[in-house]
Amino acid sequence: MSTRKLGVSALLLASSASPLLHASEQSEATGFLEGSTLSVKARNMYMQRDNRASGAKQNYGEEWAQGFIGTLQSGFTQGTVGIGIDVIGQYAFRLDTGNGRTGGGTGLLEQNSHGAKQDMAKAGAALKVRASNSVLKYGTQVMSLPVLATSDSRLLAETVDGFSLTSKAFGRLQLDAGHFTGLTNRNQSSRDSGRMTTVDYLGGVYSFSDRLSSSLYYAKTAEHFRKYYVNTRYLLPLSPGQSLKLDFNAYDTQSIGQARSGDLDNRIWSLGGTWSVGTHAITLAYQKVSGRGDYVYGPDGNAVYNFANSVQYSDFDYENEKSWQARYDLNMAGYGVPGLSFMTRYVKGTDFKNGTGGDLNGKAWERDVEARYVVQAGVAKDLSFRIRQASYRSSARGGQIDEVRVITEYPINLF
Repeated sequence: MSTRKLGVSALLLASSASPLLHASEQSEATGFLEGSTLSVKARNMYMQRDNRASGAKQNYGEEWAQGFIGTLQSGFTQGTVGIGIDVIGQYAFRLDTGNGRTGGGTGLLEQNSHGAKQDMAKAGAALKVRASNSVLKYGTQVMSLPVLATSDSRLLAETVDGFSLTSKAFGRLQLDAGHFTGLTNRNQSSRDSGRMTTVDYLGGVYSFSDRLSSSLYYAKTAEHFRKYYVNTRYLLPLSPGQSLKLDFNAYDTQSIGQARSGDLDNRIWSLGGTWSVGTHAITLAYQKVSGRGDYVYGPDGNAVYNFANSVQYSDFDYENEKSWQARYDLNMAGYGVPGLSFMTRYVKGTDFKNGTGGDLNGKAWERDVEARYVVQAGVAKDLSFRIRQASYRSSARGGQIDEVRVITEYPINLF
């Protein structure tokens, strides 16, 4: 702990002394109350999942619920070192489920021995300290890093508890470090430290230009595994209204300690390219898993970060799996309907094993279709409606899934 504390202190001091700095963010602090924001996201979600595979633990799941995610972010006090606090409060209540329909992989509502609870609530707070362009936080946080990403793909947000440090003190380089010890799942009202052991990470992102950036991260989940992550992204303008975006991602995972996630020694990488022409975009991607075991994103969160072929239902991350994706996006703003968009994609996976080295010559495919509309003006500005449908088929692993999600979101900025 002493080494970690010394490292954090040194970085905070460097952020106020280094000649390579940007203008100091802390020097522009407006005050604890003056810089505060309060917002509430109202999210209504209906989800239906039908597993047509014989022998499935539960063939059908259907849940409908309303959730609210409130976020209070204070400003920082003025001075060389600023202090603030972030608070998140979440509440959800059941609208319809039951009669054997609850669960089944939907994951909207908290469960007890009688099925889905009528409602659930959870809250947390984080203390934050800023010196120049470095921010240290301790407490309940929502994370979006390649090696620690919390999920917001259901009704309420997943959170983790611990320390995080983000520094933008060194020009184009952003540094990240953290130590987390607890997790509250998206459909869970209490902190479950037993599900997540200690997670430590260190890494950063370097922006060579506005078009080119690279990332490198290391993470260790105690008694489970260690991970390395590397990424490069490049945006190439081709002509006015036309561009090509390339995105490469790779993880290396290996078991450590008691290997509570299984015997793992695998690599997964993906390369995707998106050609955008006006209101149209076409994406092609390839992804490959090699080594021993399925890729595991494990007890440190539900989110799978950055894989090209991590889609609505499957992540196409089984042992030895190879997968291709073709995707098409359409923005209807170019046709006189701003706020309306459509997406469809198809992913094909082949050659995967059973996760312990057994050869299945497994095959799978997934087809996704999505429509979304965001209100552009008026009292209901930013109110969004989204319909997502997915079909997944594999006779080897994963099931025969048909899934529908209907999501309405309304962000309310109170101040």
